[in-house]
Amino acid sequence: MNQNNPKTETFKYDDKIVKMFSVVTLLWGAVGMLVGVLIASQLADWRMNLGLEWLTFGRLRPLHTNAVIFAFVGNGIFAGIYYSLQRLCKARLFSDVLSRIHFWGWQLIIVSAAITLPLGYTQSKEYAELEWPIDIAITLIWVVFAVNFFGTLFKRREKHIYVSIWFYISTIITVAMLHIVNSLEIPVSFMKSYPVFAGVQDALIQWWYGHNAVAFFLTTPVLGLMYYFVPKAINRPVYSYRLSIVHFWSLIFIYIWAGPHHLLYTALPEWAQTLGMVFSVMLWAPSWGGMINGLLTLRGAWDRVRREPILKFFATSLTFYGMSTFEGPLLSIKSVSALGHYTDWIIGHVHGGGIGWNYFLSAGMLYYMIPKLYNTKIYSDKLGNIQFWTGTIGLGMYYLSMLTAGITQGLMWKALDEKGDLLYPDFVETVTRIIPLYYVRLVGGLLVFASILIMIYNIWKTIVNAPADQEEKTYEAPVPTWKKQSNSDQGHRKLEGMTAIFTVLAFLAVFVGTAIEFVPALMSNKFIEINPDIKPYTPLELAGRDIYIREGCYTCHSQMIRPMANELQRYGEPSQATEFIYDRPFQWGSRRIGPDLAREGGKRPDFWHYRHMIDPRAMTPGSIMPEYSWLERKKTDYKILPKKLKVMAALGVPYTEEEIKYAIPMAKKQAEQITKGMESEGVKLKNADKQLIALIAYLQRLGSDLANSSHQKMGSSK
Repeated sequence: MNQNNPKTETFKYDDKIVKMFSVVTLLWGAVGMLVGVLIASQLADWRMNLGLEWLTFGRLRPLHTNAVIFAFVGNGIFAGIYYSLQRLCKARLFSDVLSRIHFWGWQLIIVSAAITLPLGYTQSKEYAELEWPIDIAITLIWVVFAVNFFGTLFKRREKHIYVSIWFYISTIITVAMLHIVNSLEIPVSFMKSYPVFAGVQDALIQWWYGHNAVAFFLTTPVLGLMYYFVPKAINRPVYSYRLSIVHFWSLIFIYIWAGPHHLLYTALPEWAQTLGMVFSVMLWAPSWGGMINGLLTLRGAWDRVRREPILKFFATSLTFYGMSTFEGPLLSIKSVSALGHYTDWIIGHVHGGGIGWNYFLSAGMLYYMIPKLYNTKIYSDKLGNIQFWTGTIGLGMYYLSMLTAGITQGLMWKALDEKGDLLYPDFVETVTRIIPLYYVRLVGGLLVFASILIMIYNIWKTIVNAPADQEEKTYEAPVPTWKKQSNSDQGHRKLEGMTAIFTVLAFLAVFVGTAIEFVPALMSNKFIEINPDIKPYTPLELAGRDIYIREGCYTCHSQMIRPMANELQRYGEPSQATEFIYDRPFQWGSRRIGPDLAREGGKRPDFWHYRHMIDPRAMTPGSIMPEYSWLERKKTDYKILPKKLKVMAALGVPYTEEEIKYAIPMAKKQAEQITKGMESEGVKLKNADKQLIALIAYLQRLGSDLANSSHQKMGSSK
C-alpha cells in the first residue's frame, strides 16, 4: 500500500524472465534457421548429407521444424506473453519460481530434442516427433506455464481482460488438449513407444493435432501479441473492438475442425474430408478479420512504416498472415489439393507463414521490447531496415521458388500423353527438373538466416550500450475493488471480467468440433471392412519398419495412393483403410521427394534395395537420396522384439503368445532367407543380422498382402 495515497499500491514487474526468454529466442532462431539452410543444401546437392547418419535430411528435417516452431517462435511467444500479461493485468507474474521452472524446463526440452532427433529417436508424427519421456516433460512444463498464467489473471488489478489475453487463454487450453491426446502411447523402452491409435484413426488425430499446432501455437498466441504490440508501437487503440470479438470466437471455433484437409483423397472417410475442407474455406473470414483489424490499426501512419523498422515488420507480418490464410483455405479445396498436396508448394506455403508471419512479428516485438526492458534506444534503425529487406528478399526467393517447384511437380506427376499413359513415368525426372529451384531456395534461405544474424548483432549492441544500473521499475496502480462490487457490465464486456467462465467457454468452442469429428472416427473400426489377408508385420518386418522411421524415410516418401488416374498407373491400386489397421504410427507421409512406397513390396528384387540403400545413384541415376551405408554395418536389435510384439498385442494387434515368445528366432530365420537369396549377388550370409536386411524385409512387405488378396480373388473368379 502507498502510504501517501491509501487508495493505490506499488508493485514491480518481473522483466528479468522476459529478458531471458528474449535472449534465447534469438539464439534458437539462429540455430533453427542454420539447420534449415543445411537441409536446403542437402536437397540441392545430396553430398551435403556428408555421409553421416546423424546429419541426413531425414533426421535433421524434424529437428529444423521443432527448433523453429517450439524453440524460436515458442520462446518468443513466452517472452511476449510474460511482458504483455503483466502490463495488461497491472500485476507481477504469479510466481517467480514457476517462471524460472518454465524457462529452464523449456530449454531442457529443446536441448533434449536437439540431441534425440539426430540420433533417430522419433515417433515420425509431424510437429510431434519427440519420444514419450520428452512428451511427459512438455506436459509438466505446460502445466507450470498455465498455473503461472492463470495465477497472474487471478491477482490482476484490471477488471477486464484485454483481447490479447483471450488469445493466450485459448492457446493454453487447446495446446494442452492437442498434446495430451496426440501423445497417448505405450512405452517399449526408454526412448521407444507405439501410439494408442493406428492407421486411419492415427492419421486423423495426428492431423487434428498438426493443423491445430499451427493454429494454436503459431497463430492464436501470435495474434494475441499482435493485438498488444501493434497498438503500442503505433500508440493508438486497436481499430475495432467489435471486430476483435468476432475474430476471436469465430477463429477458435472454426479452426479446430479443419485438420482433415491434410488428408484429402486418402483412405480417411469421405465425410471427414469434406468436413475439413468446408471449415477450412470458412477460415478465410475470421483470419482476414484479424489481418484487417491489425492493418487498419496502422492506417494513416504509412510514412512511419516506411521509416521505422518496427512498423515495417508489423505491417509485413500482417500482410503475410493474410496471404497465408488465403492460400491455406485455397489449398484445402479438393481440386487444388489434388495438384498441390505432396509437392513443394506446401513447403513454400508453410515458410510464407513461418517466416513472414511468425519471424517478422517476433522481430518487431523484440525491437519494441528490448529498448524498454533495458531503458535505452535500439542500436541502429539502419541495421533494422537492412535486416528487414534482407529477410523479405530472401523470403520472396524462397516462396516463389517453392511455389514454382510445387506446381511443376504436380503437373509433371499428372501429365498423360495422347494415349493416356504417363508422360513422365520415371519419378526421378520430376525431381531432377526442379533442382535449379532448390538452389534458388537455398540462396533465399541464406538471406533469411543472414537477416536474423543482423538482428542478433543489433540487439546485442543495444543491450551492451544500455545503462549499467538496471533496476526493476516501481509502478503504482489503484487498489482493485472491482472484485467486491456488483458487475454492471453487459454483453461481452461482462464476460471479460469473468475469467473462469470465459476460459470454460473458450474450451467448449474448441471441444465441440473435436468431439463431433472424433466420436465417429474412433468408432471407424466398426465400419472398416476388415480384409482377412491383411496380417500383422513379422518380427523382422516390425524391426525394419522402426528403422525406416528412425532414418526419417517418411519425410520424403508417402505410403498413400490416391484415386487418381496418374497414381493408379504409377503406383497401383488406391490405398484402402483396411491396409493400415496394424500401422502404429501411420506412414501416409506429407511430401514426395521420392516415389510413393505403398505398393513397393515385390516390385524389385531384394538385391536392388540392398544396393539402393548403399549407393542410391547406382540404381537410380539422378537420385538426390543420401546413402545409408551404416545400415550394412549396424546390427538389428533382436532382443527387444518380444517386448515390441507384446506392446503391440496389448494395443490390439493379434500376435499370439507363441509369436511373442519366438519372435527372435522367427526374425533371424526370415533374415537368413532374405540374405541367402542375395548370396549369388555377393551378399554374405554373415550380413543376415544387419539392419539393412530388416529394412528390406519391411519394404518388401509393403502392399504385398493386398496384392496377394487380389490375386486370390482373380483366381477364384476364374
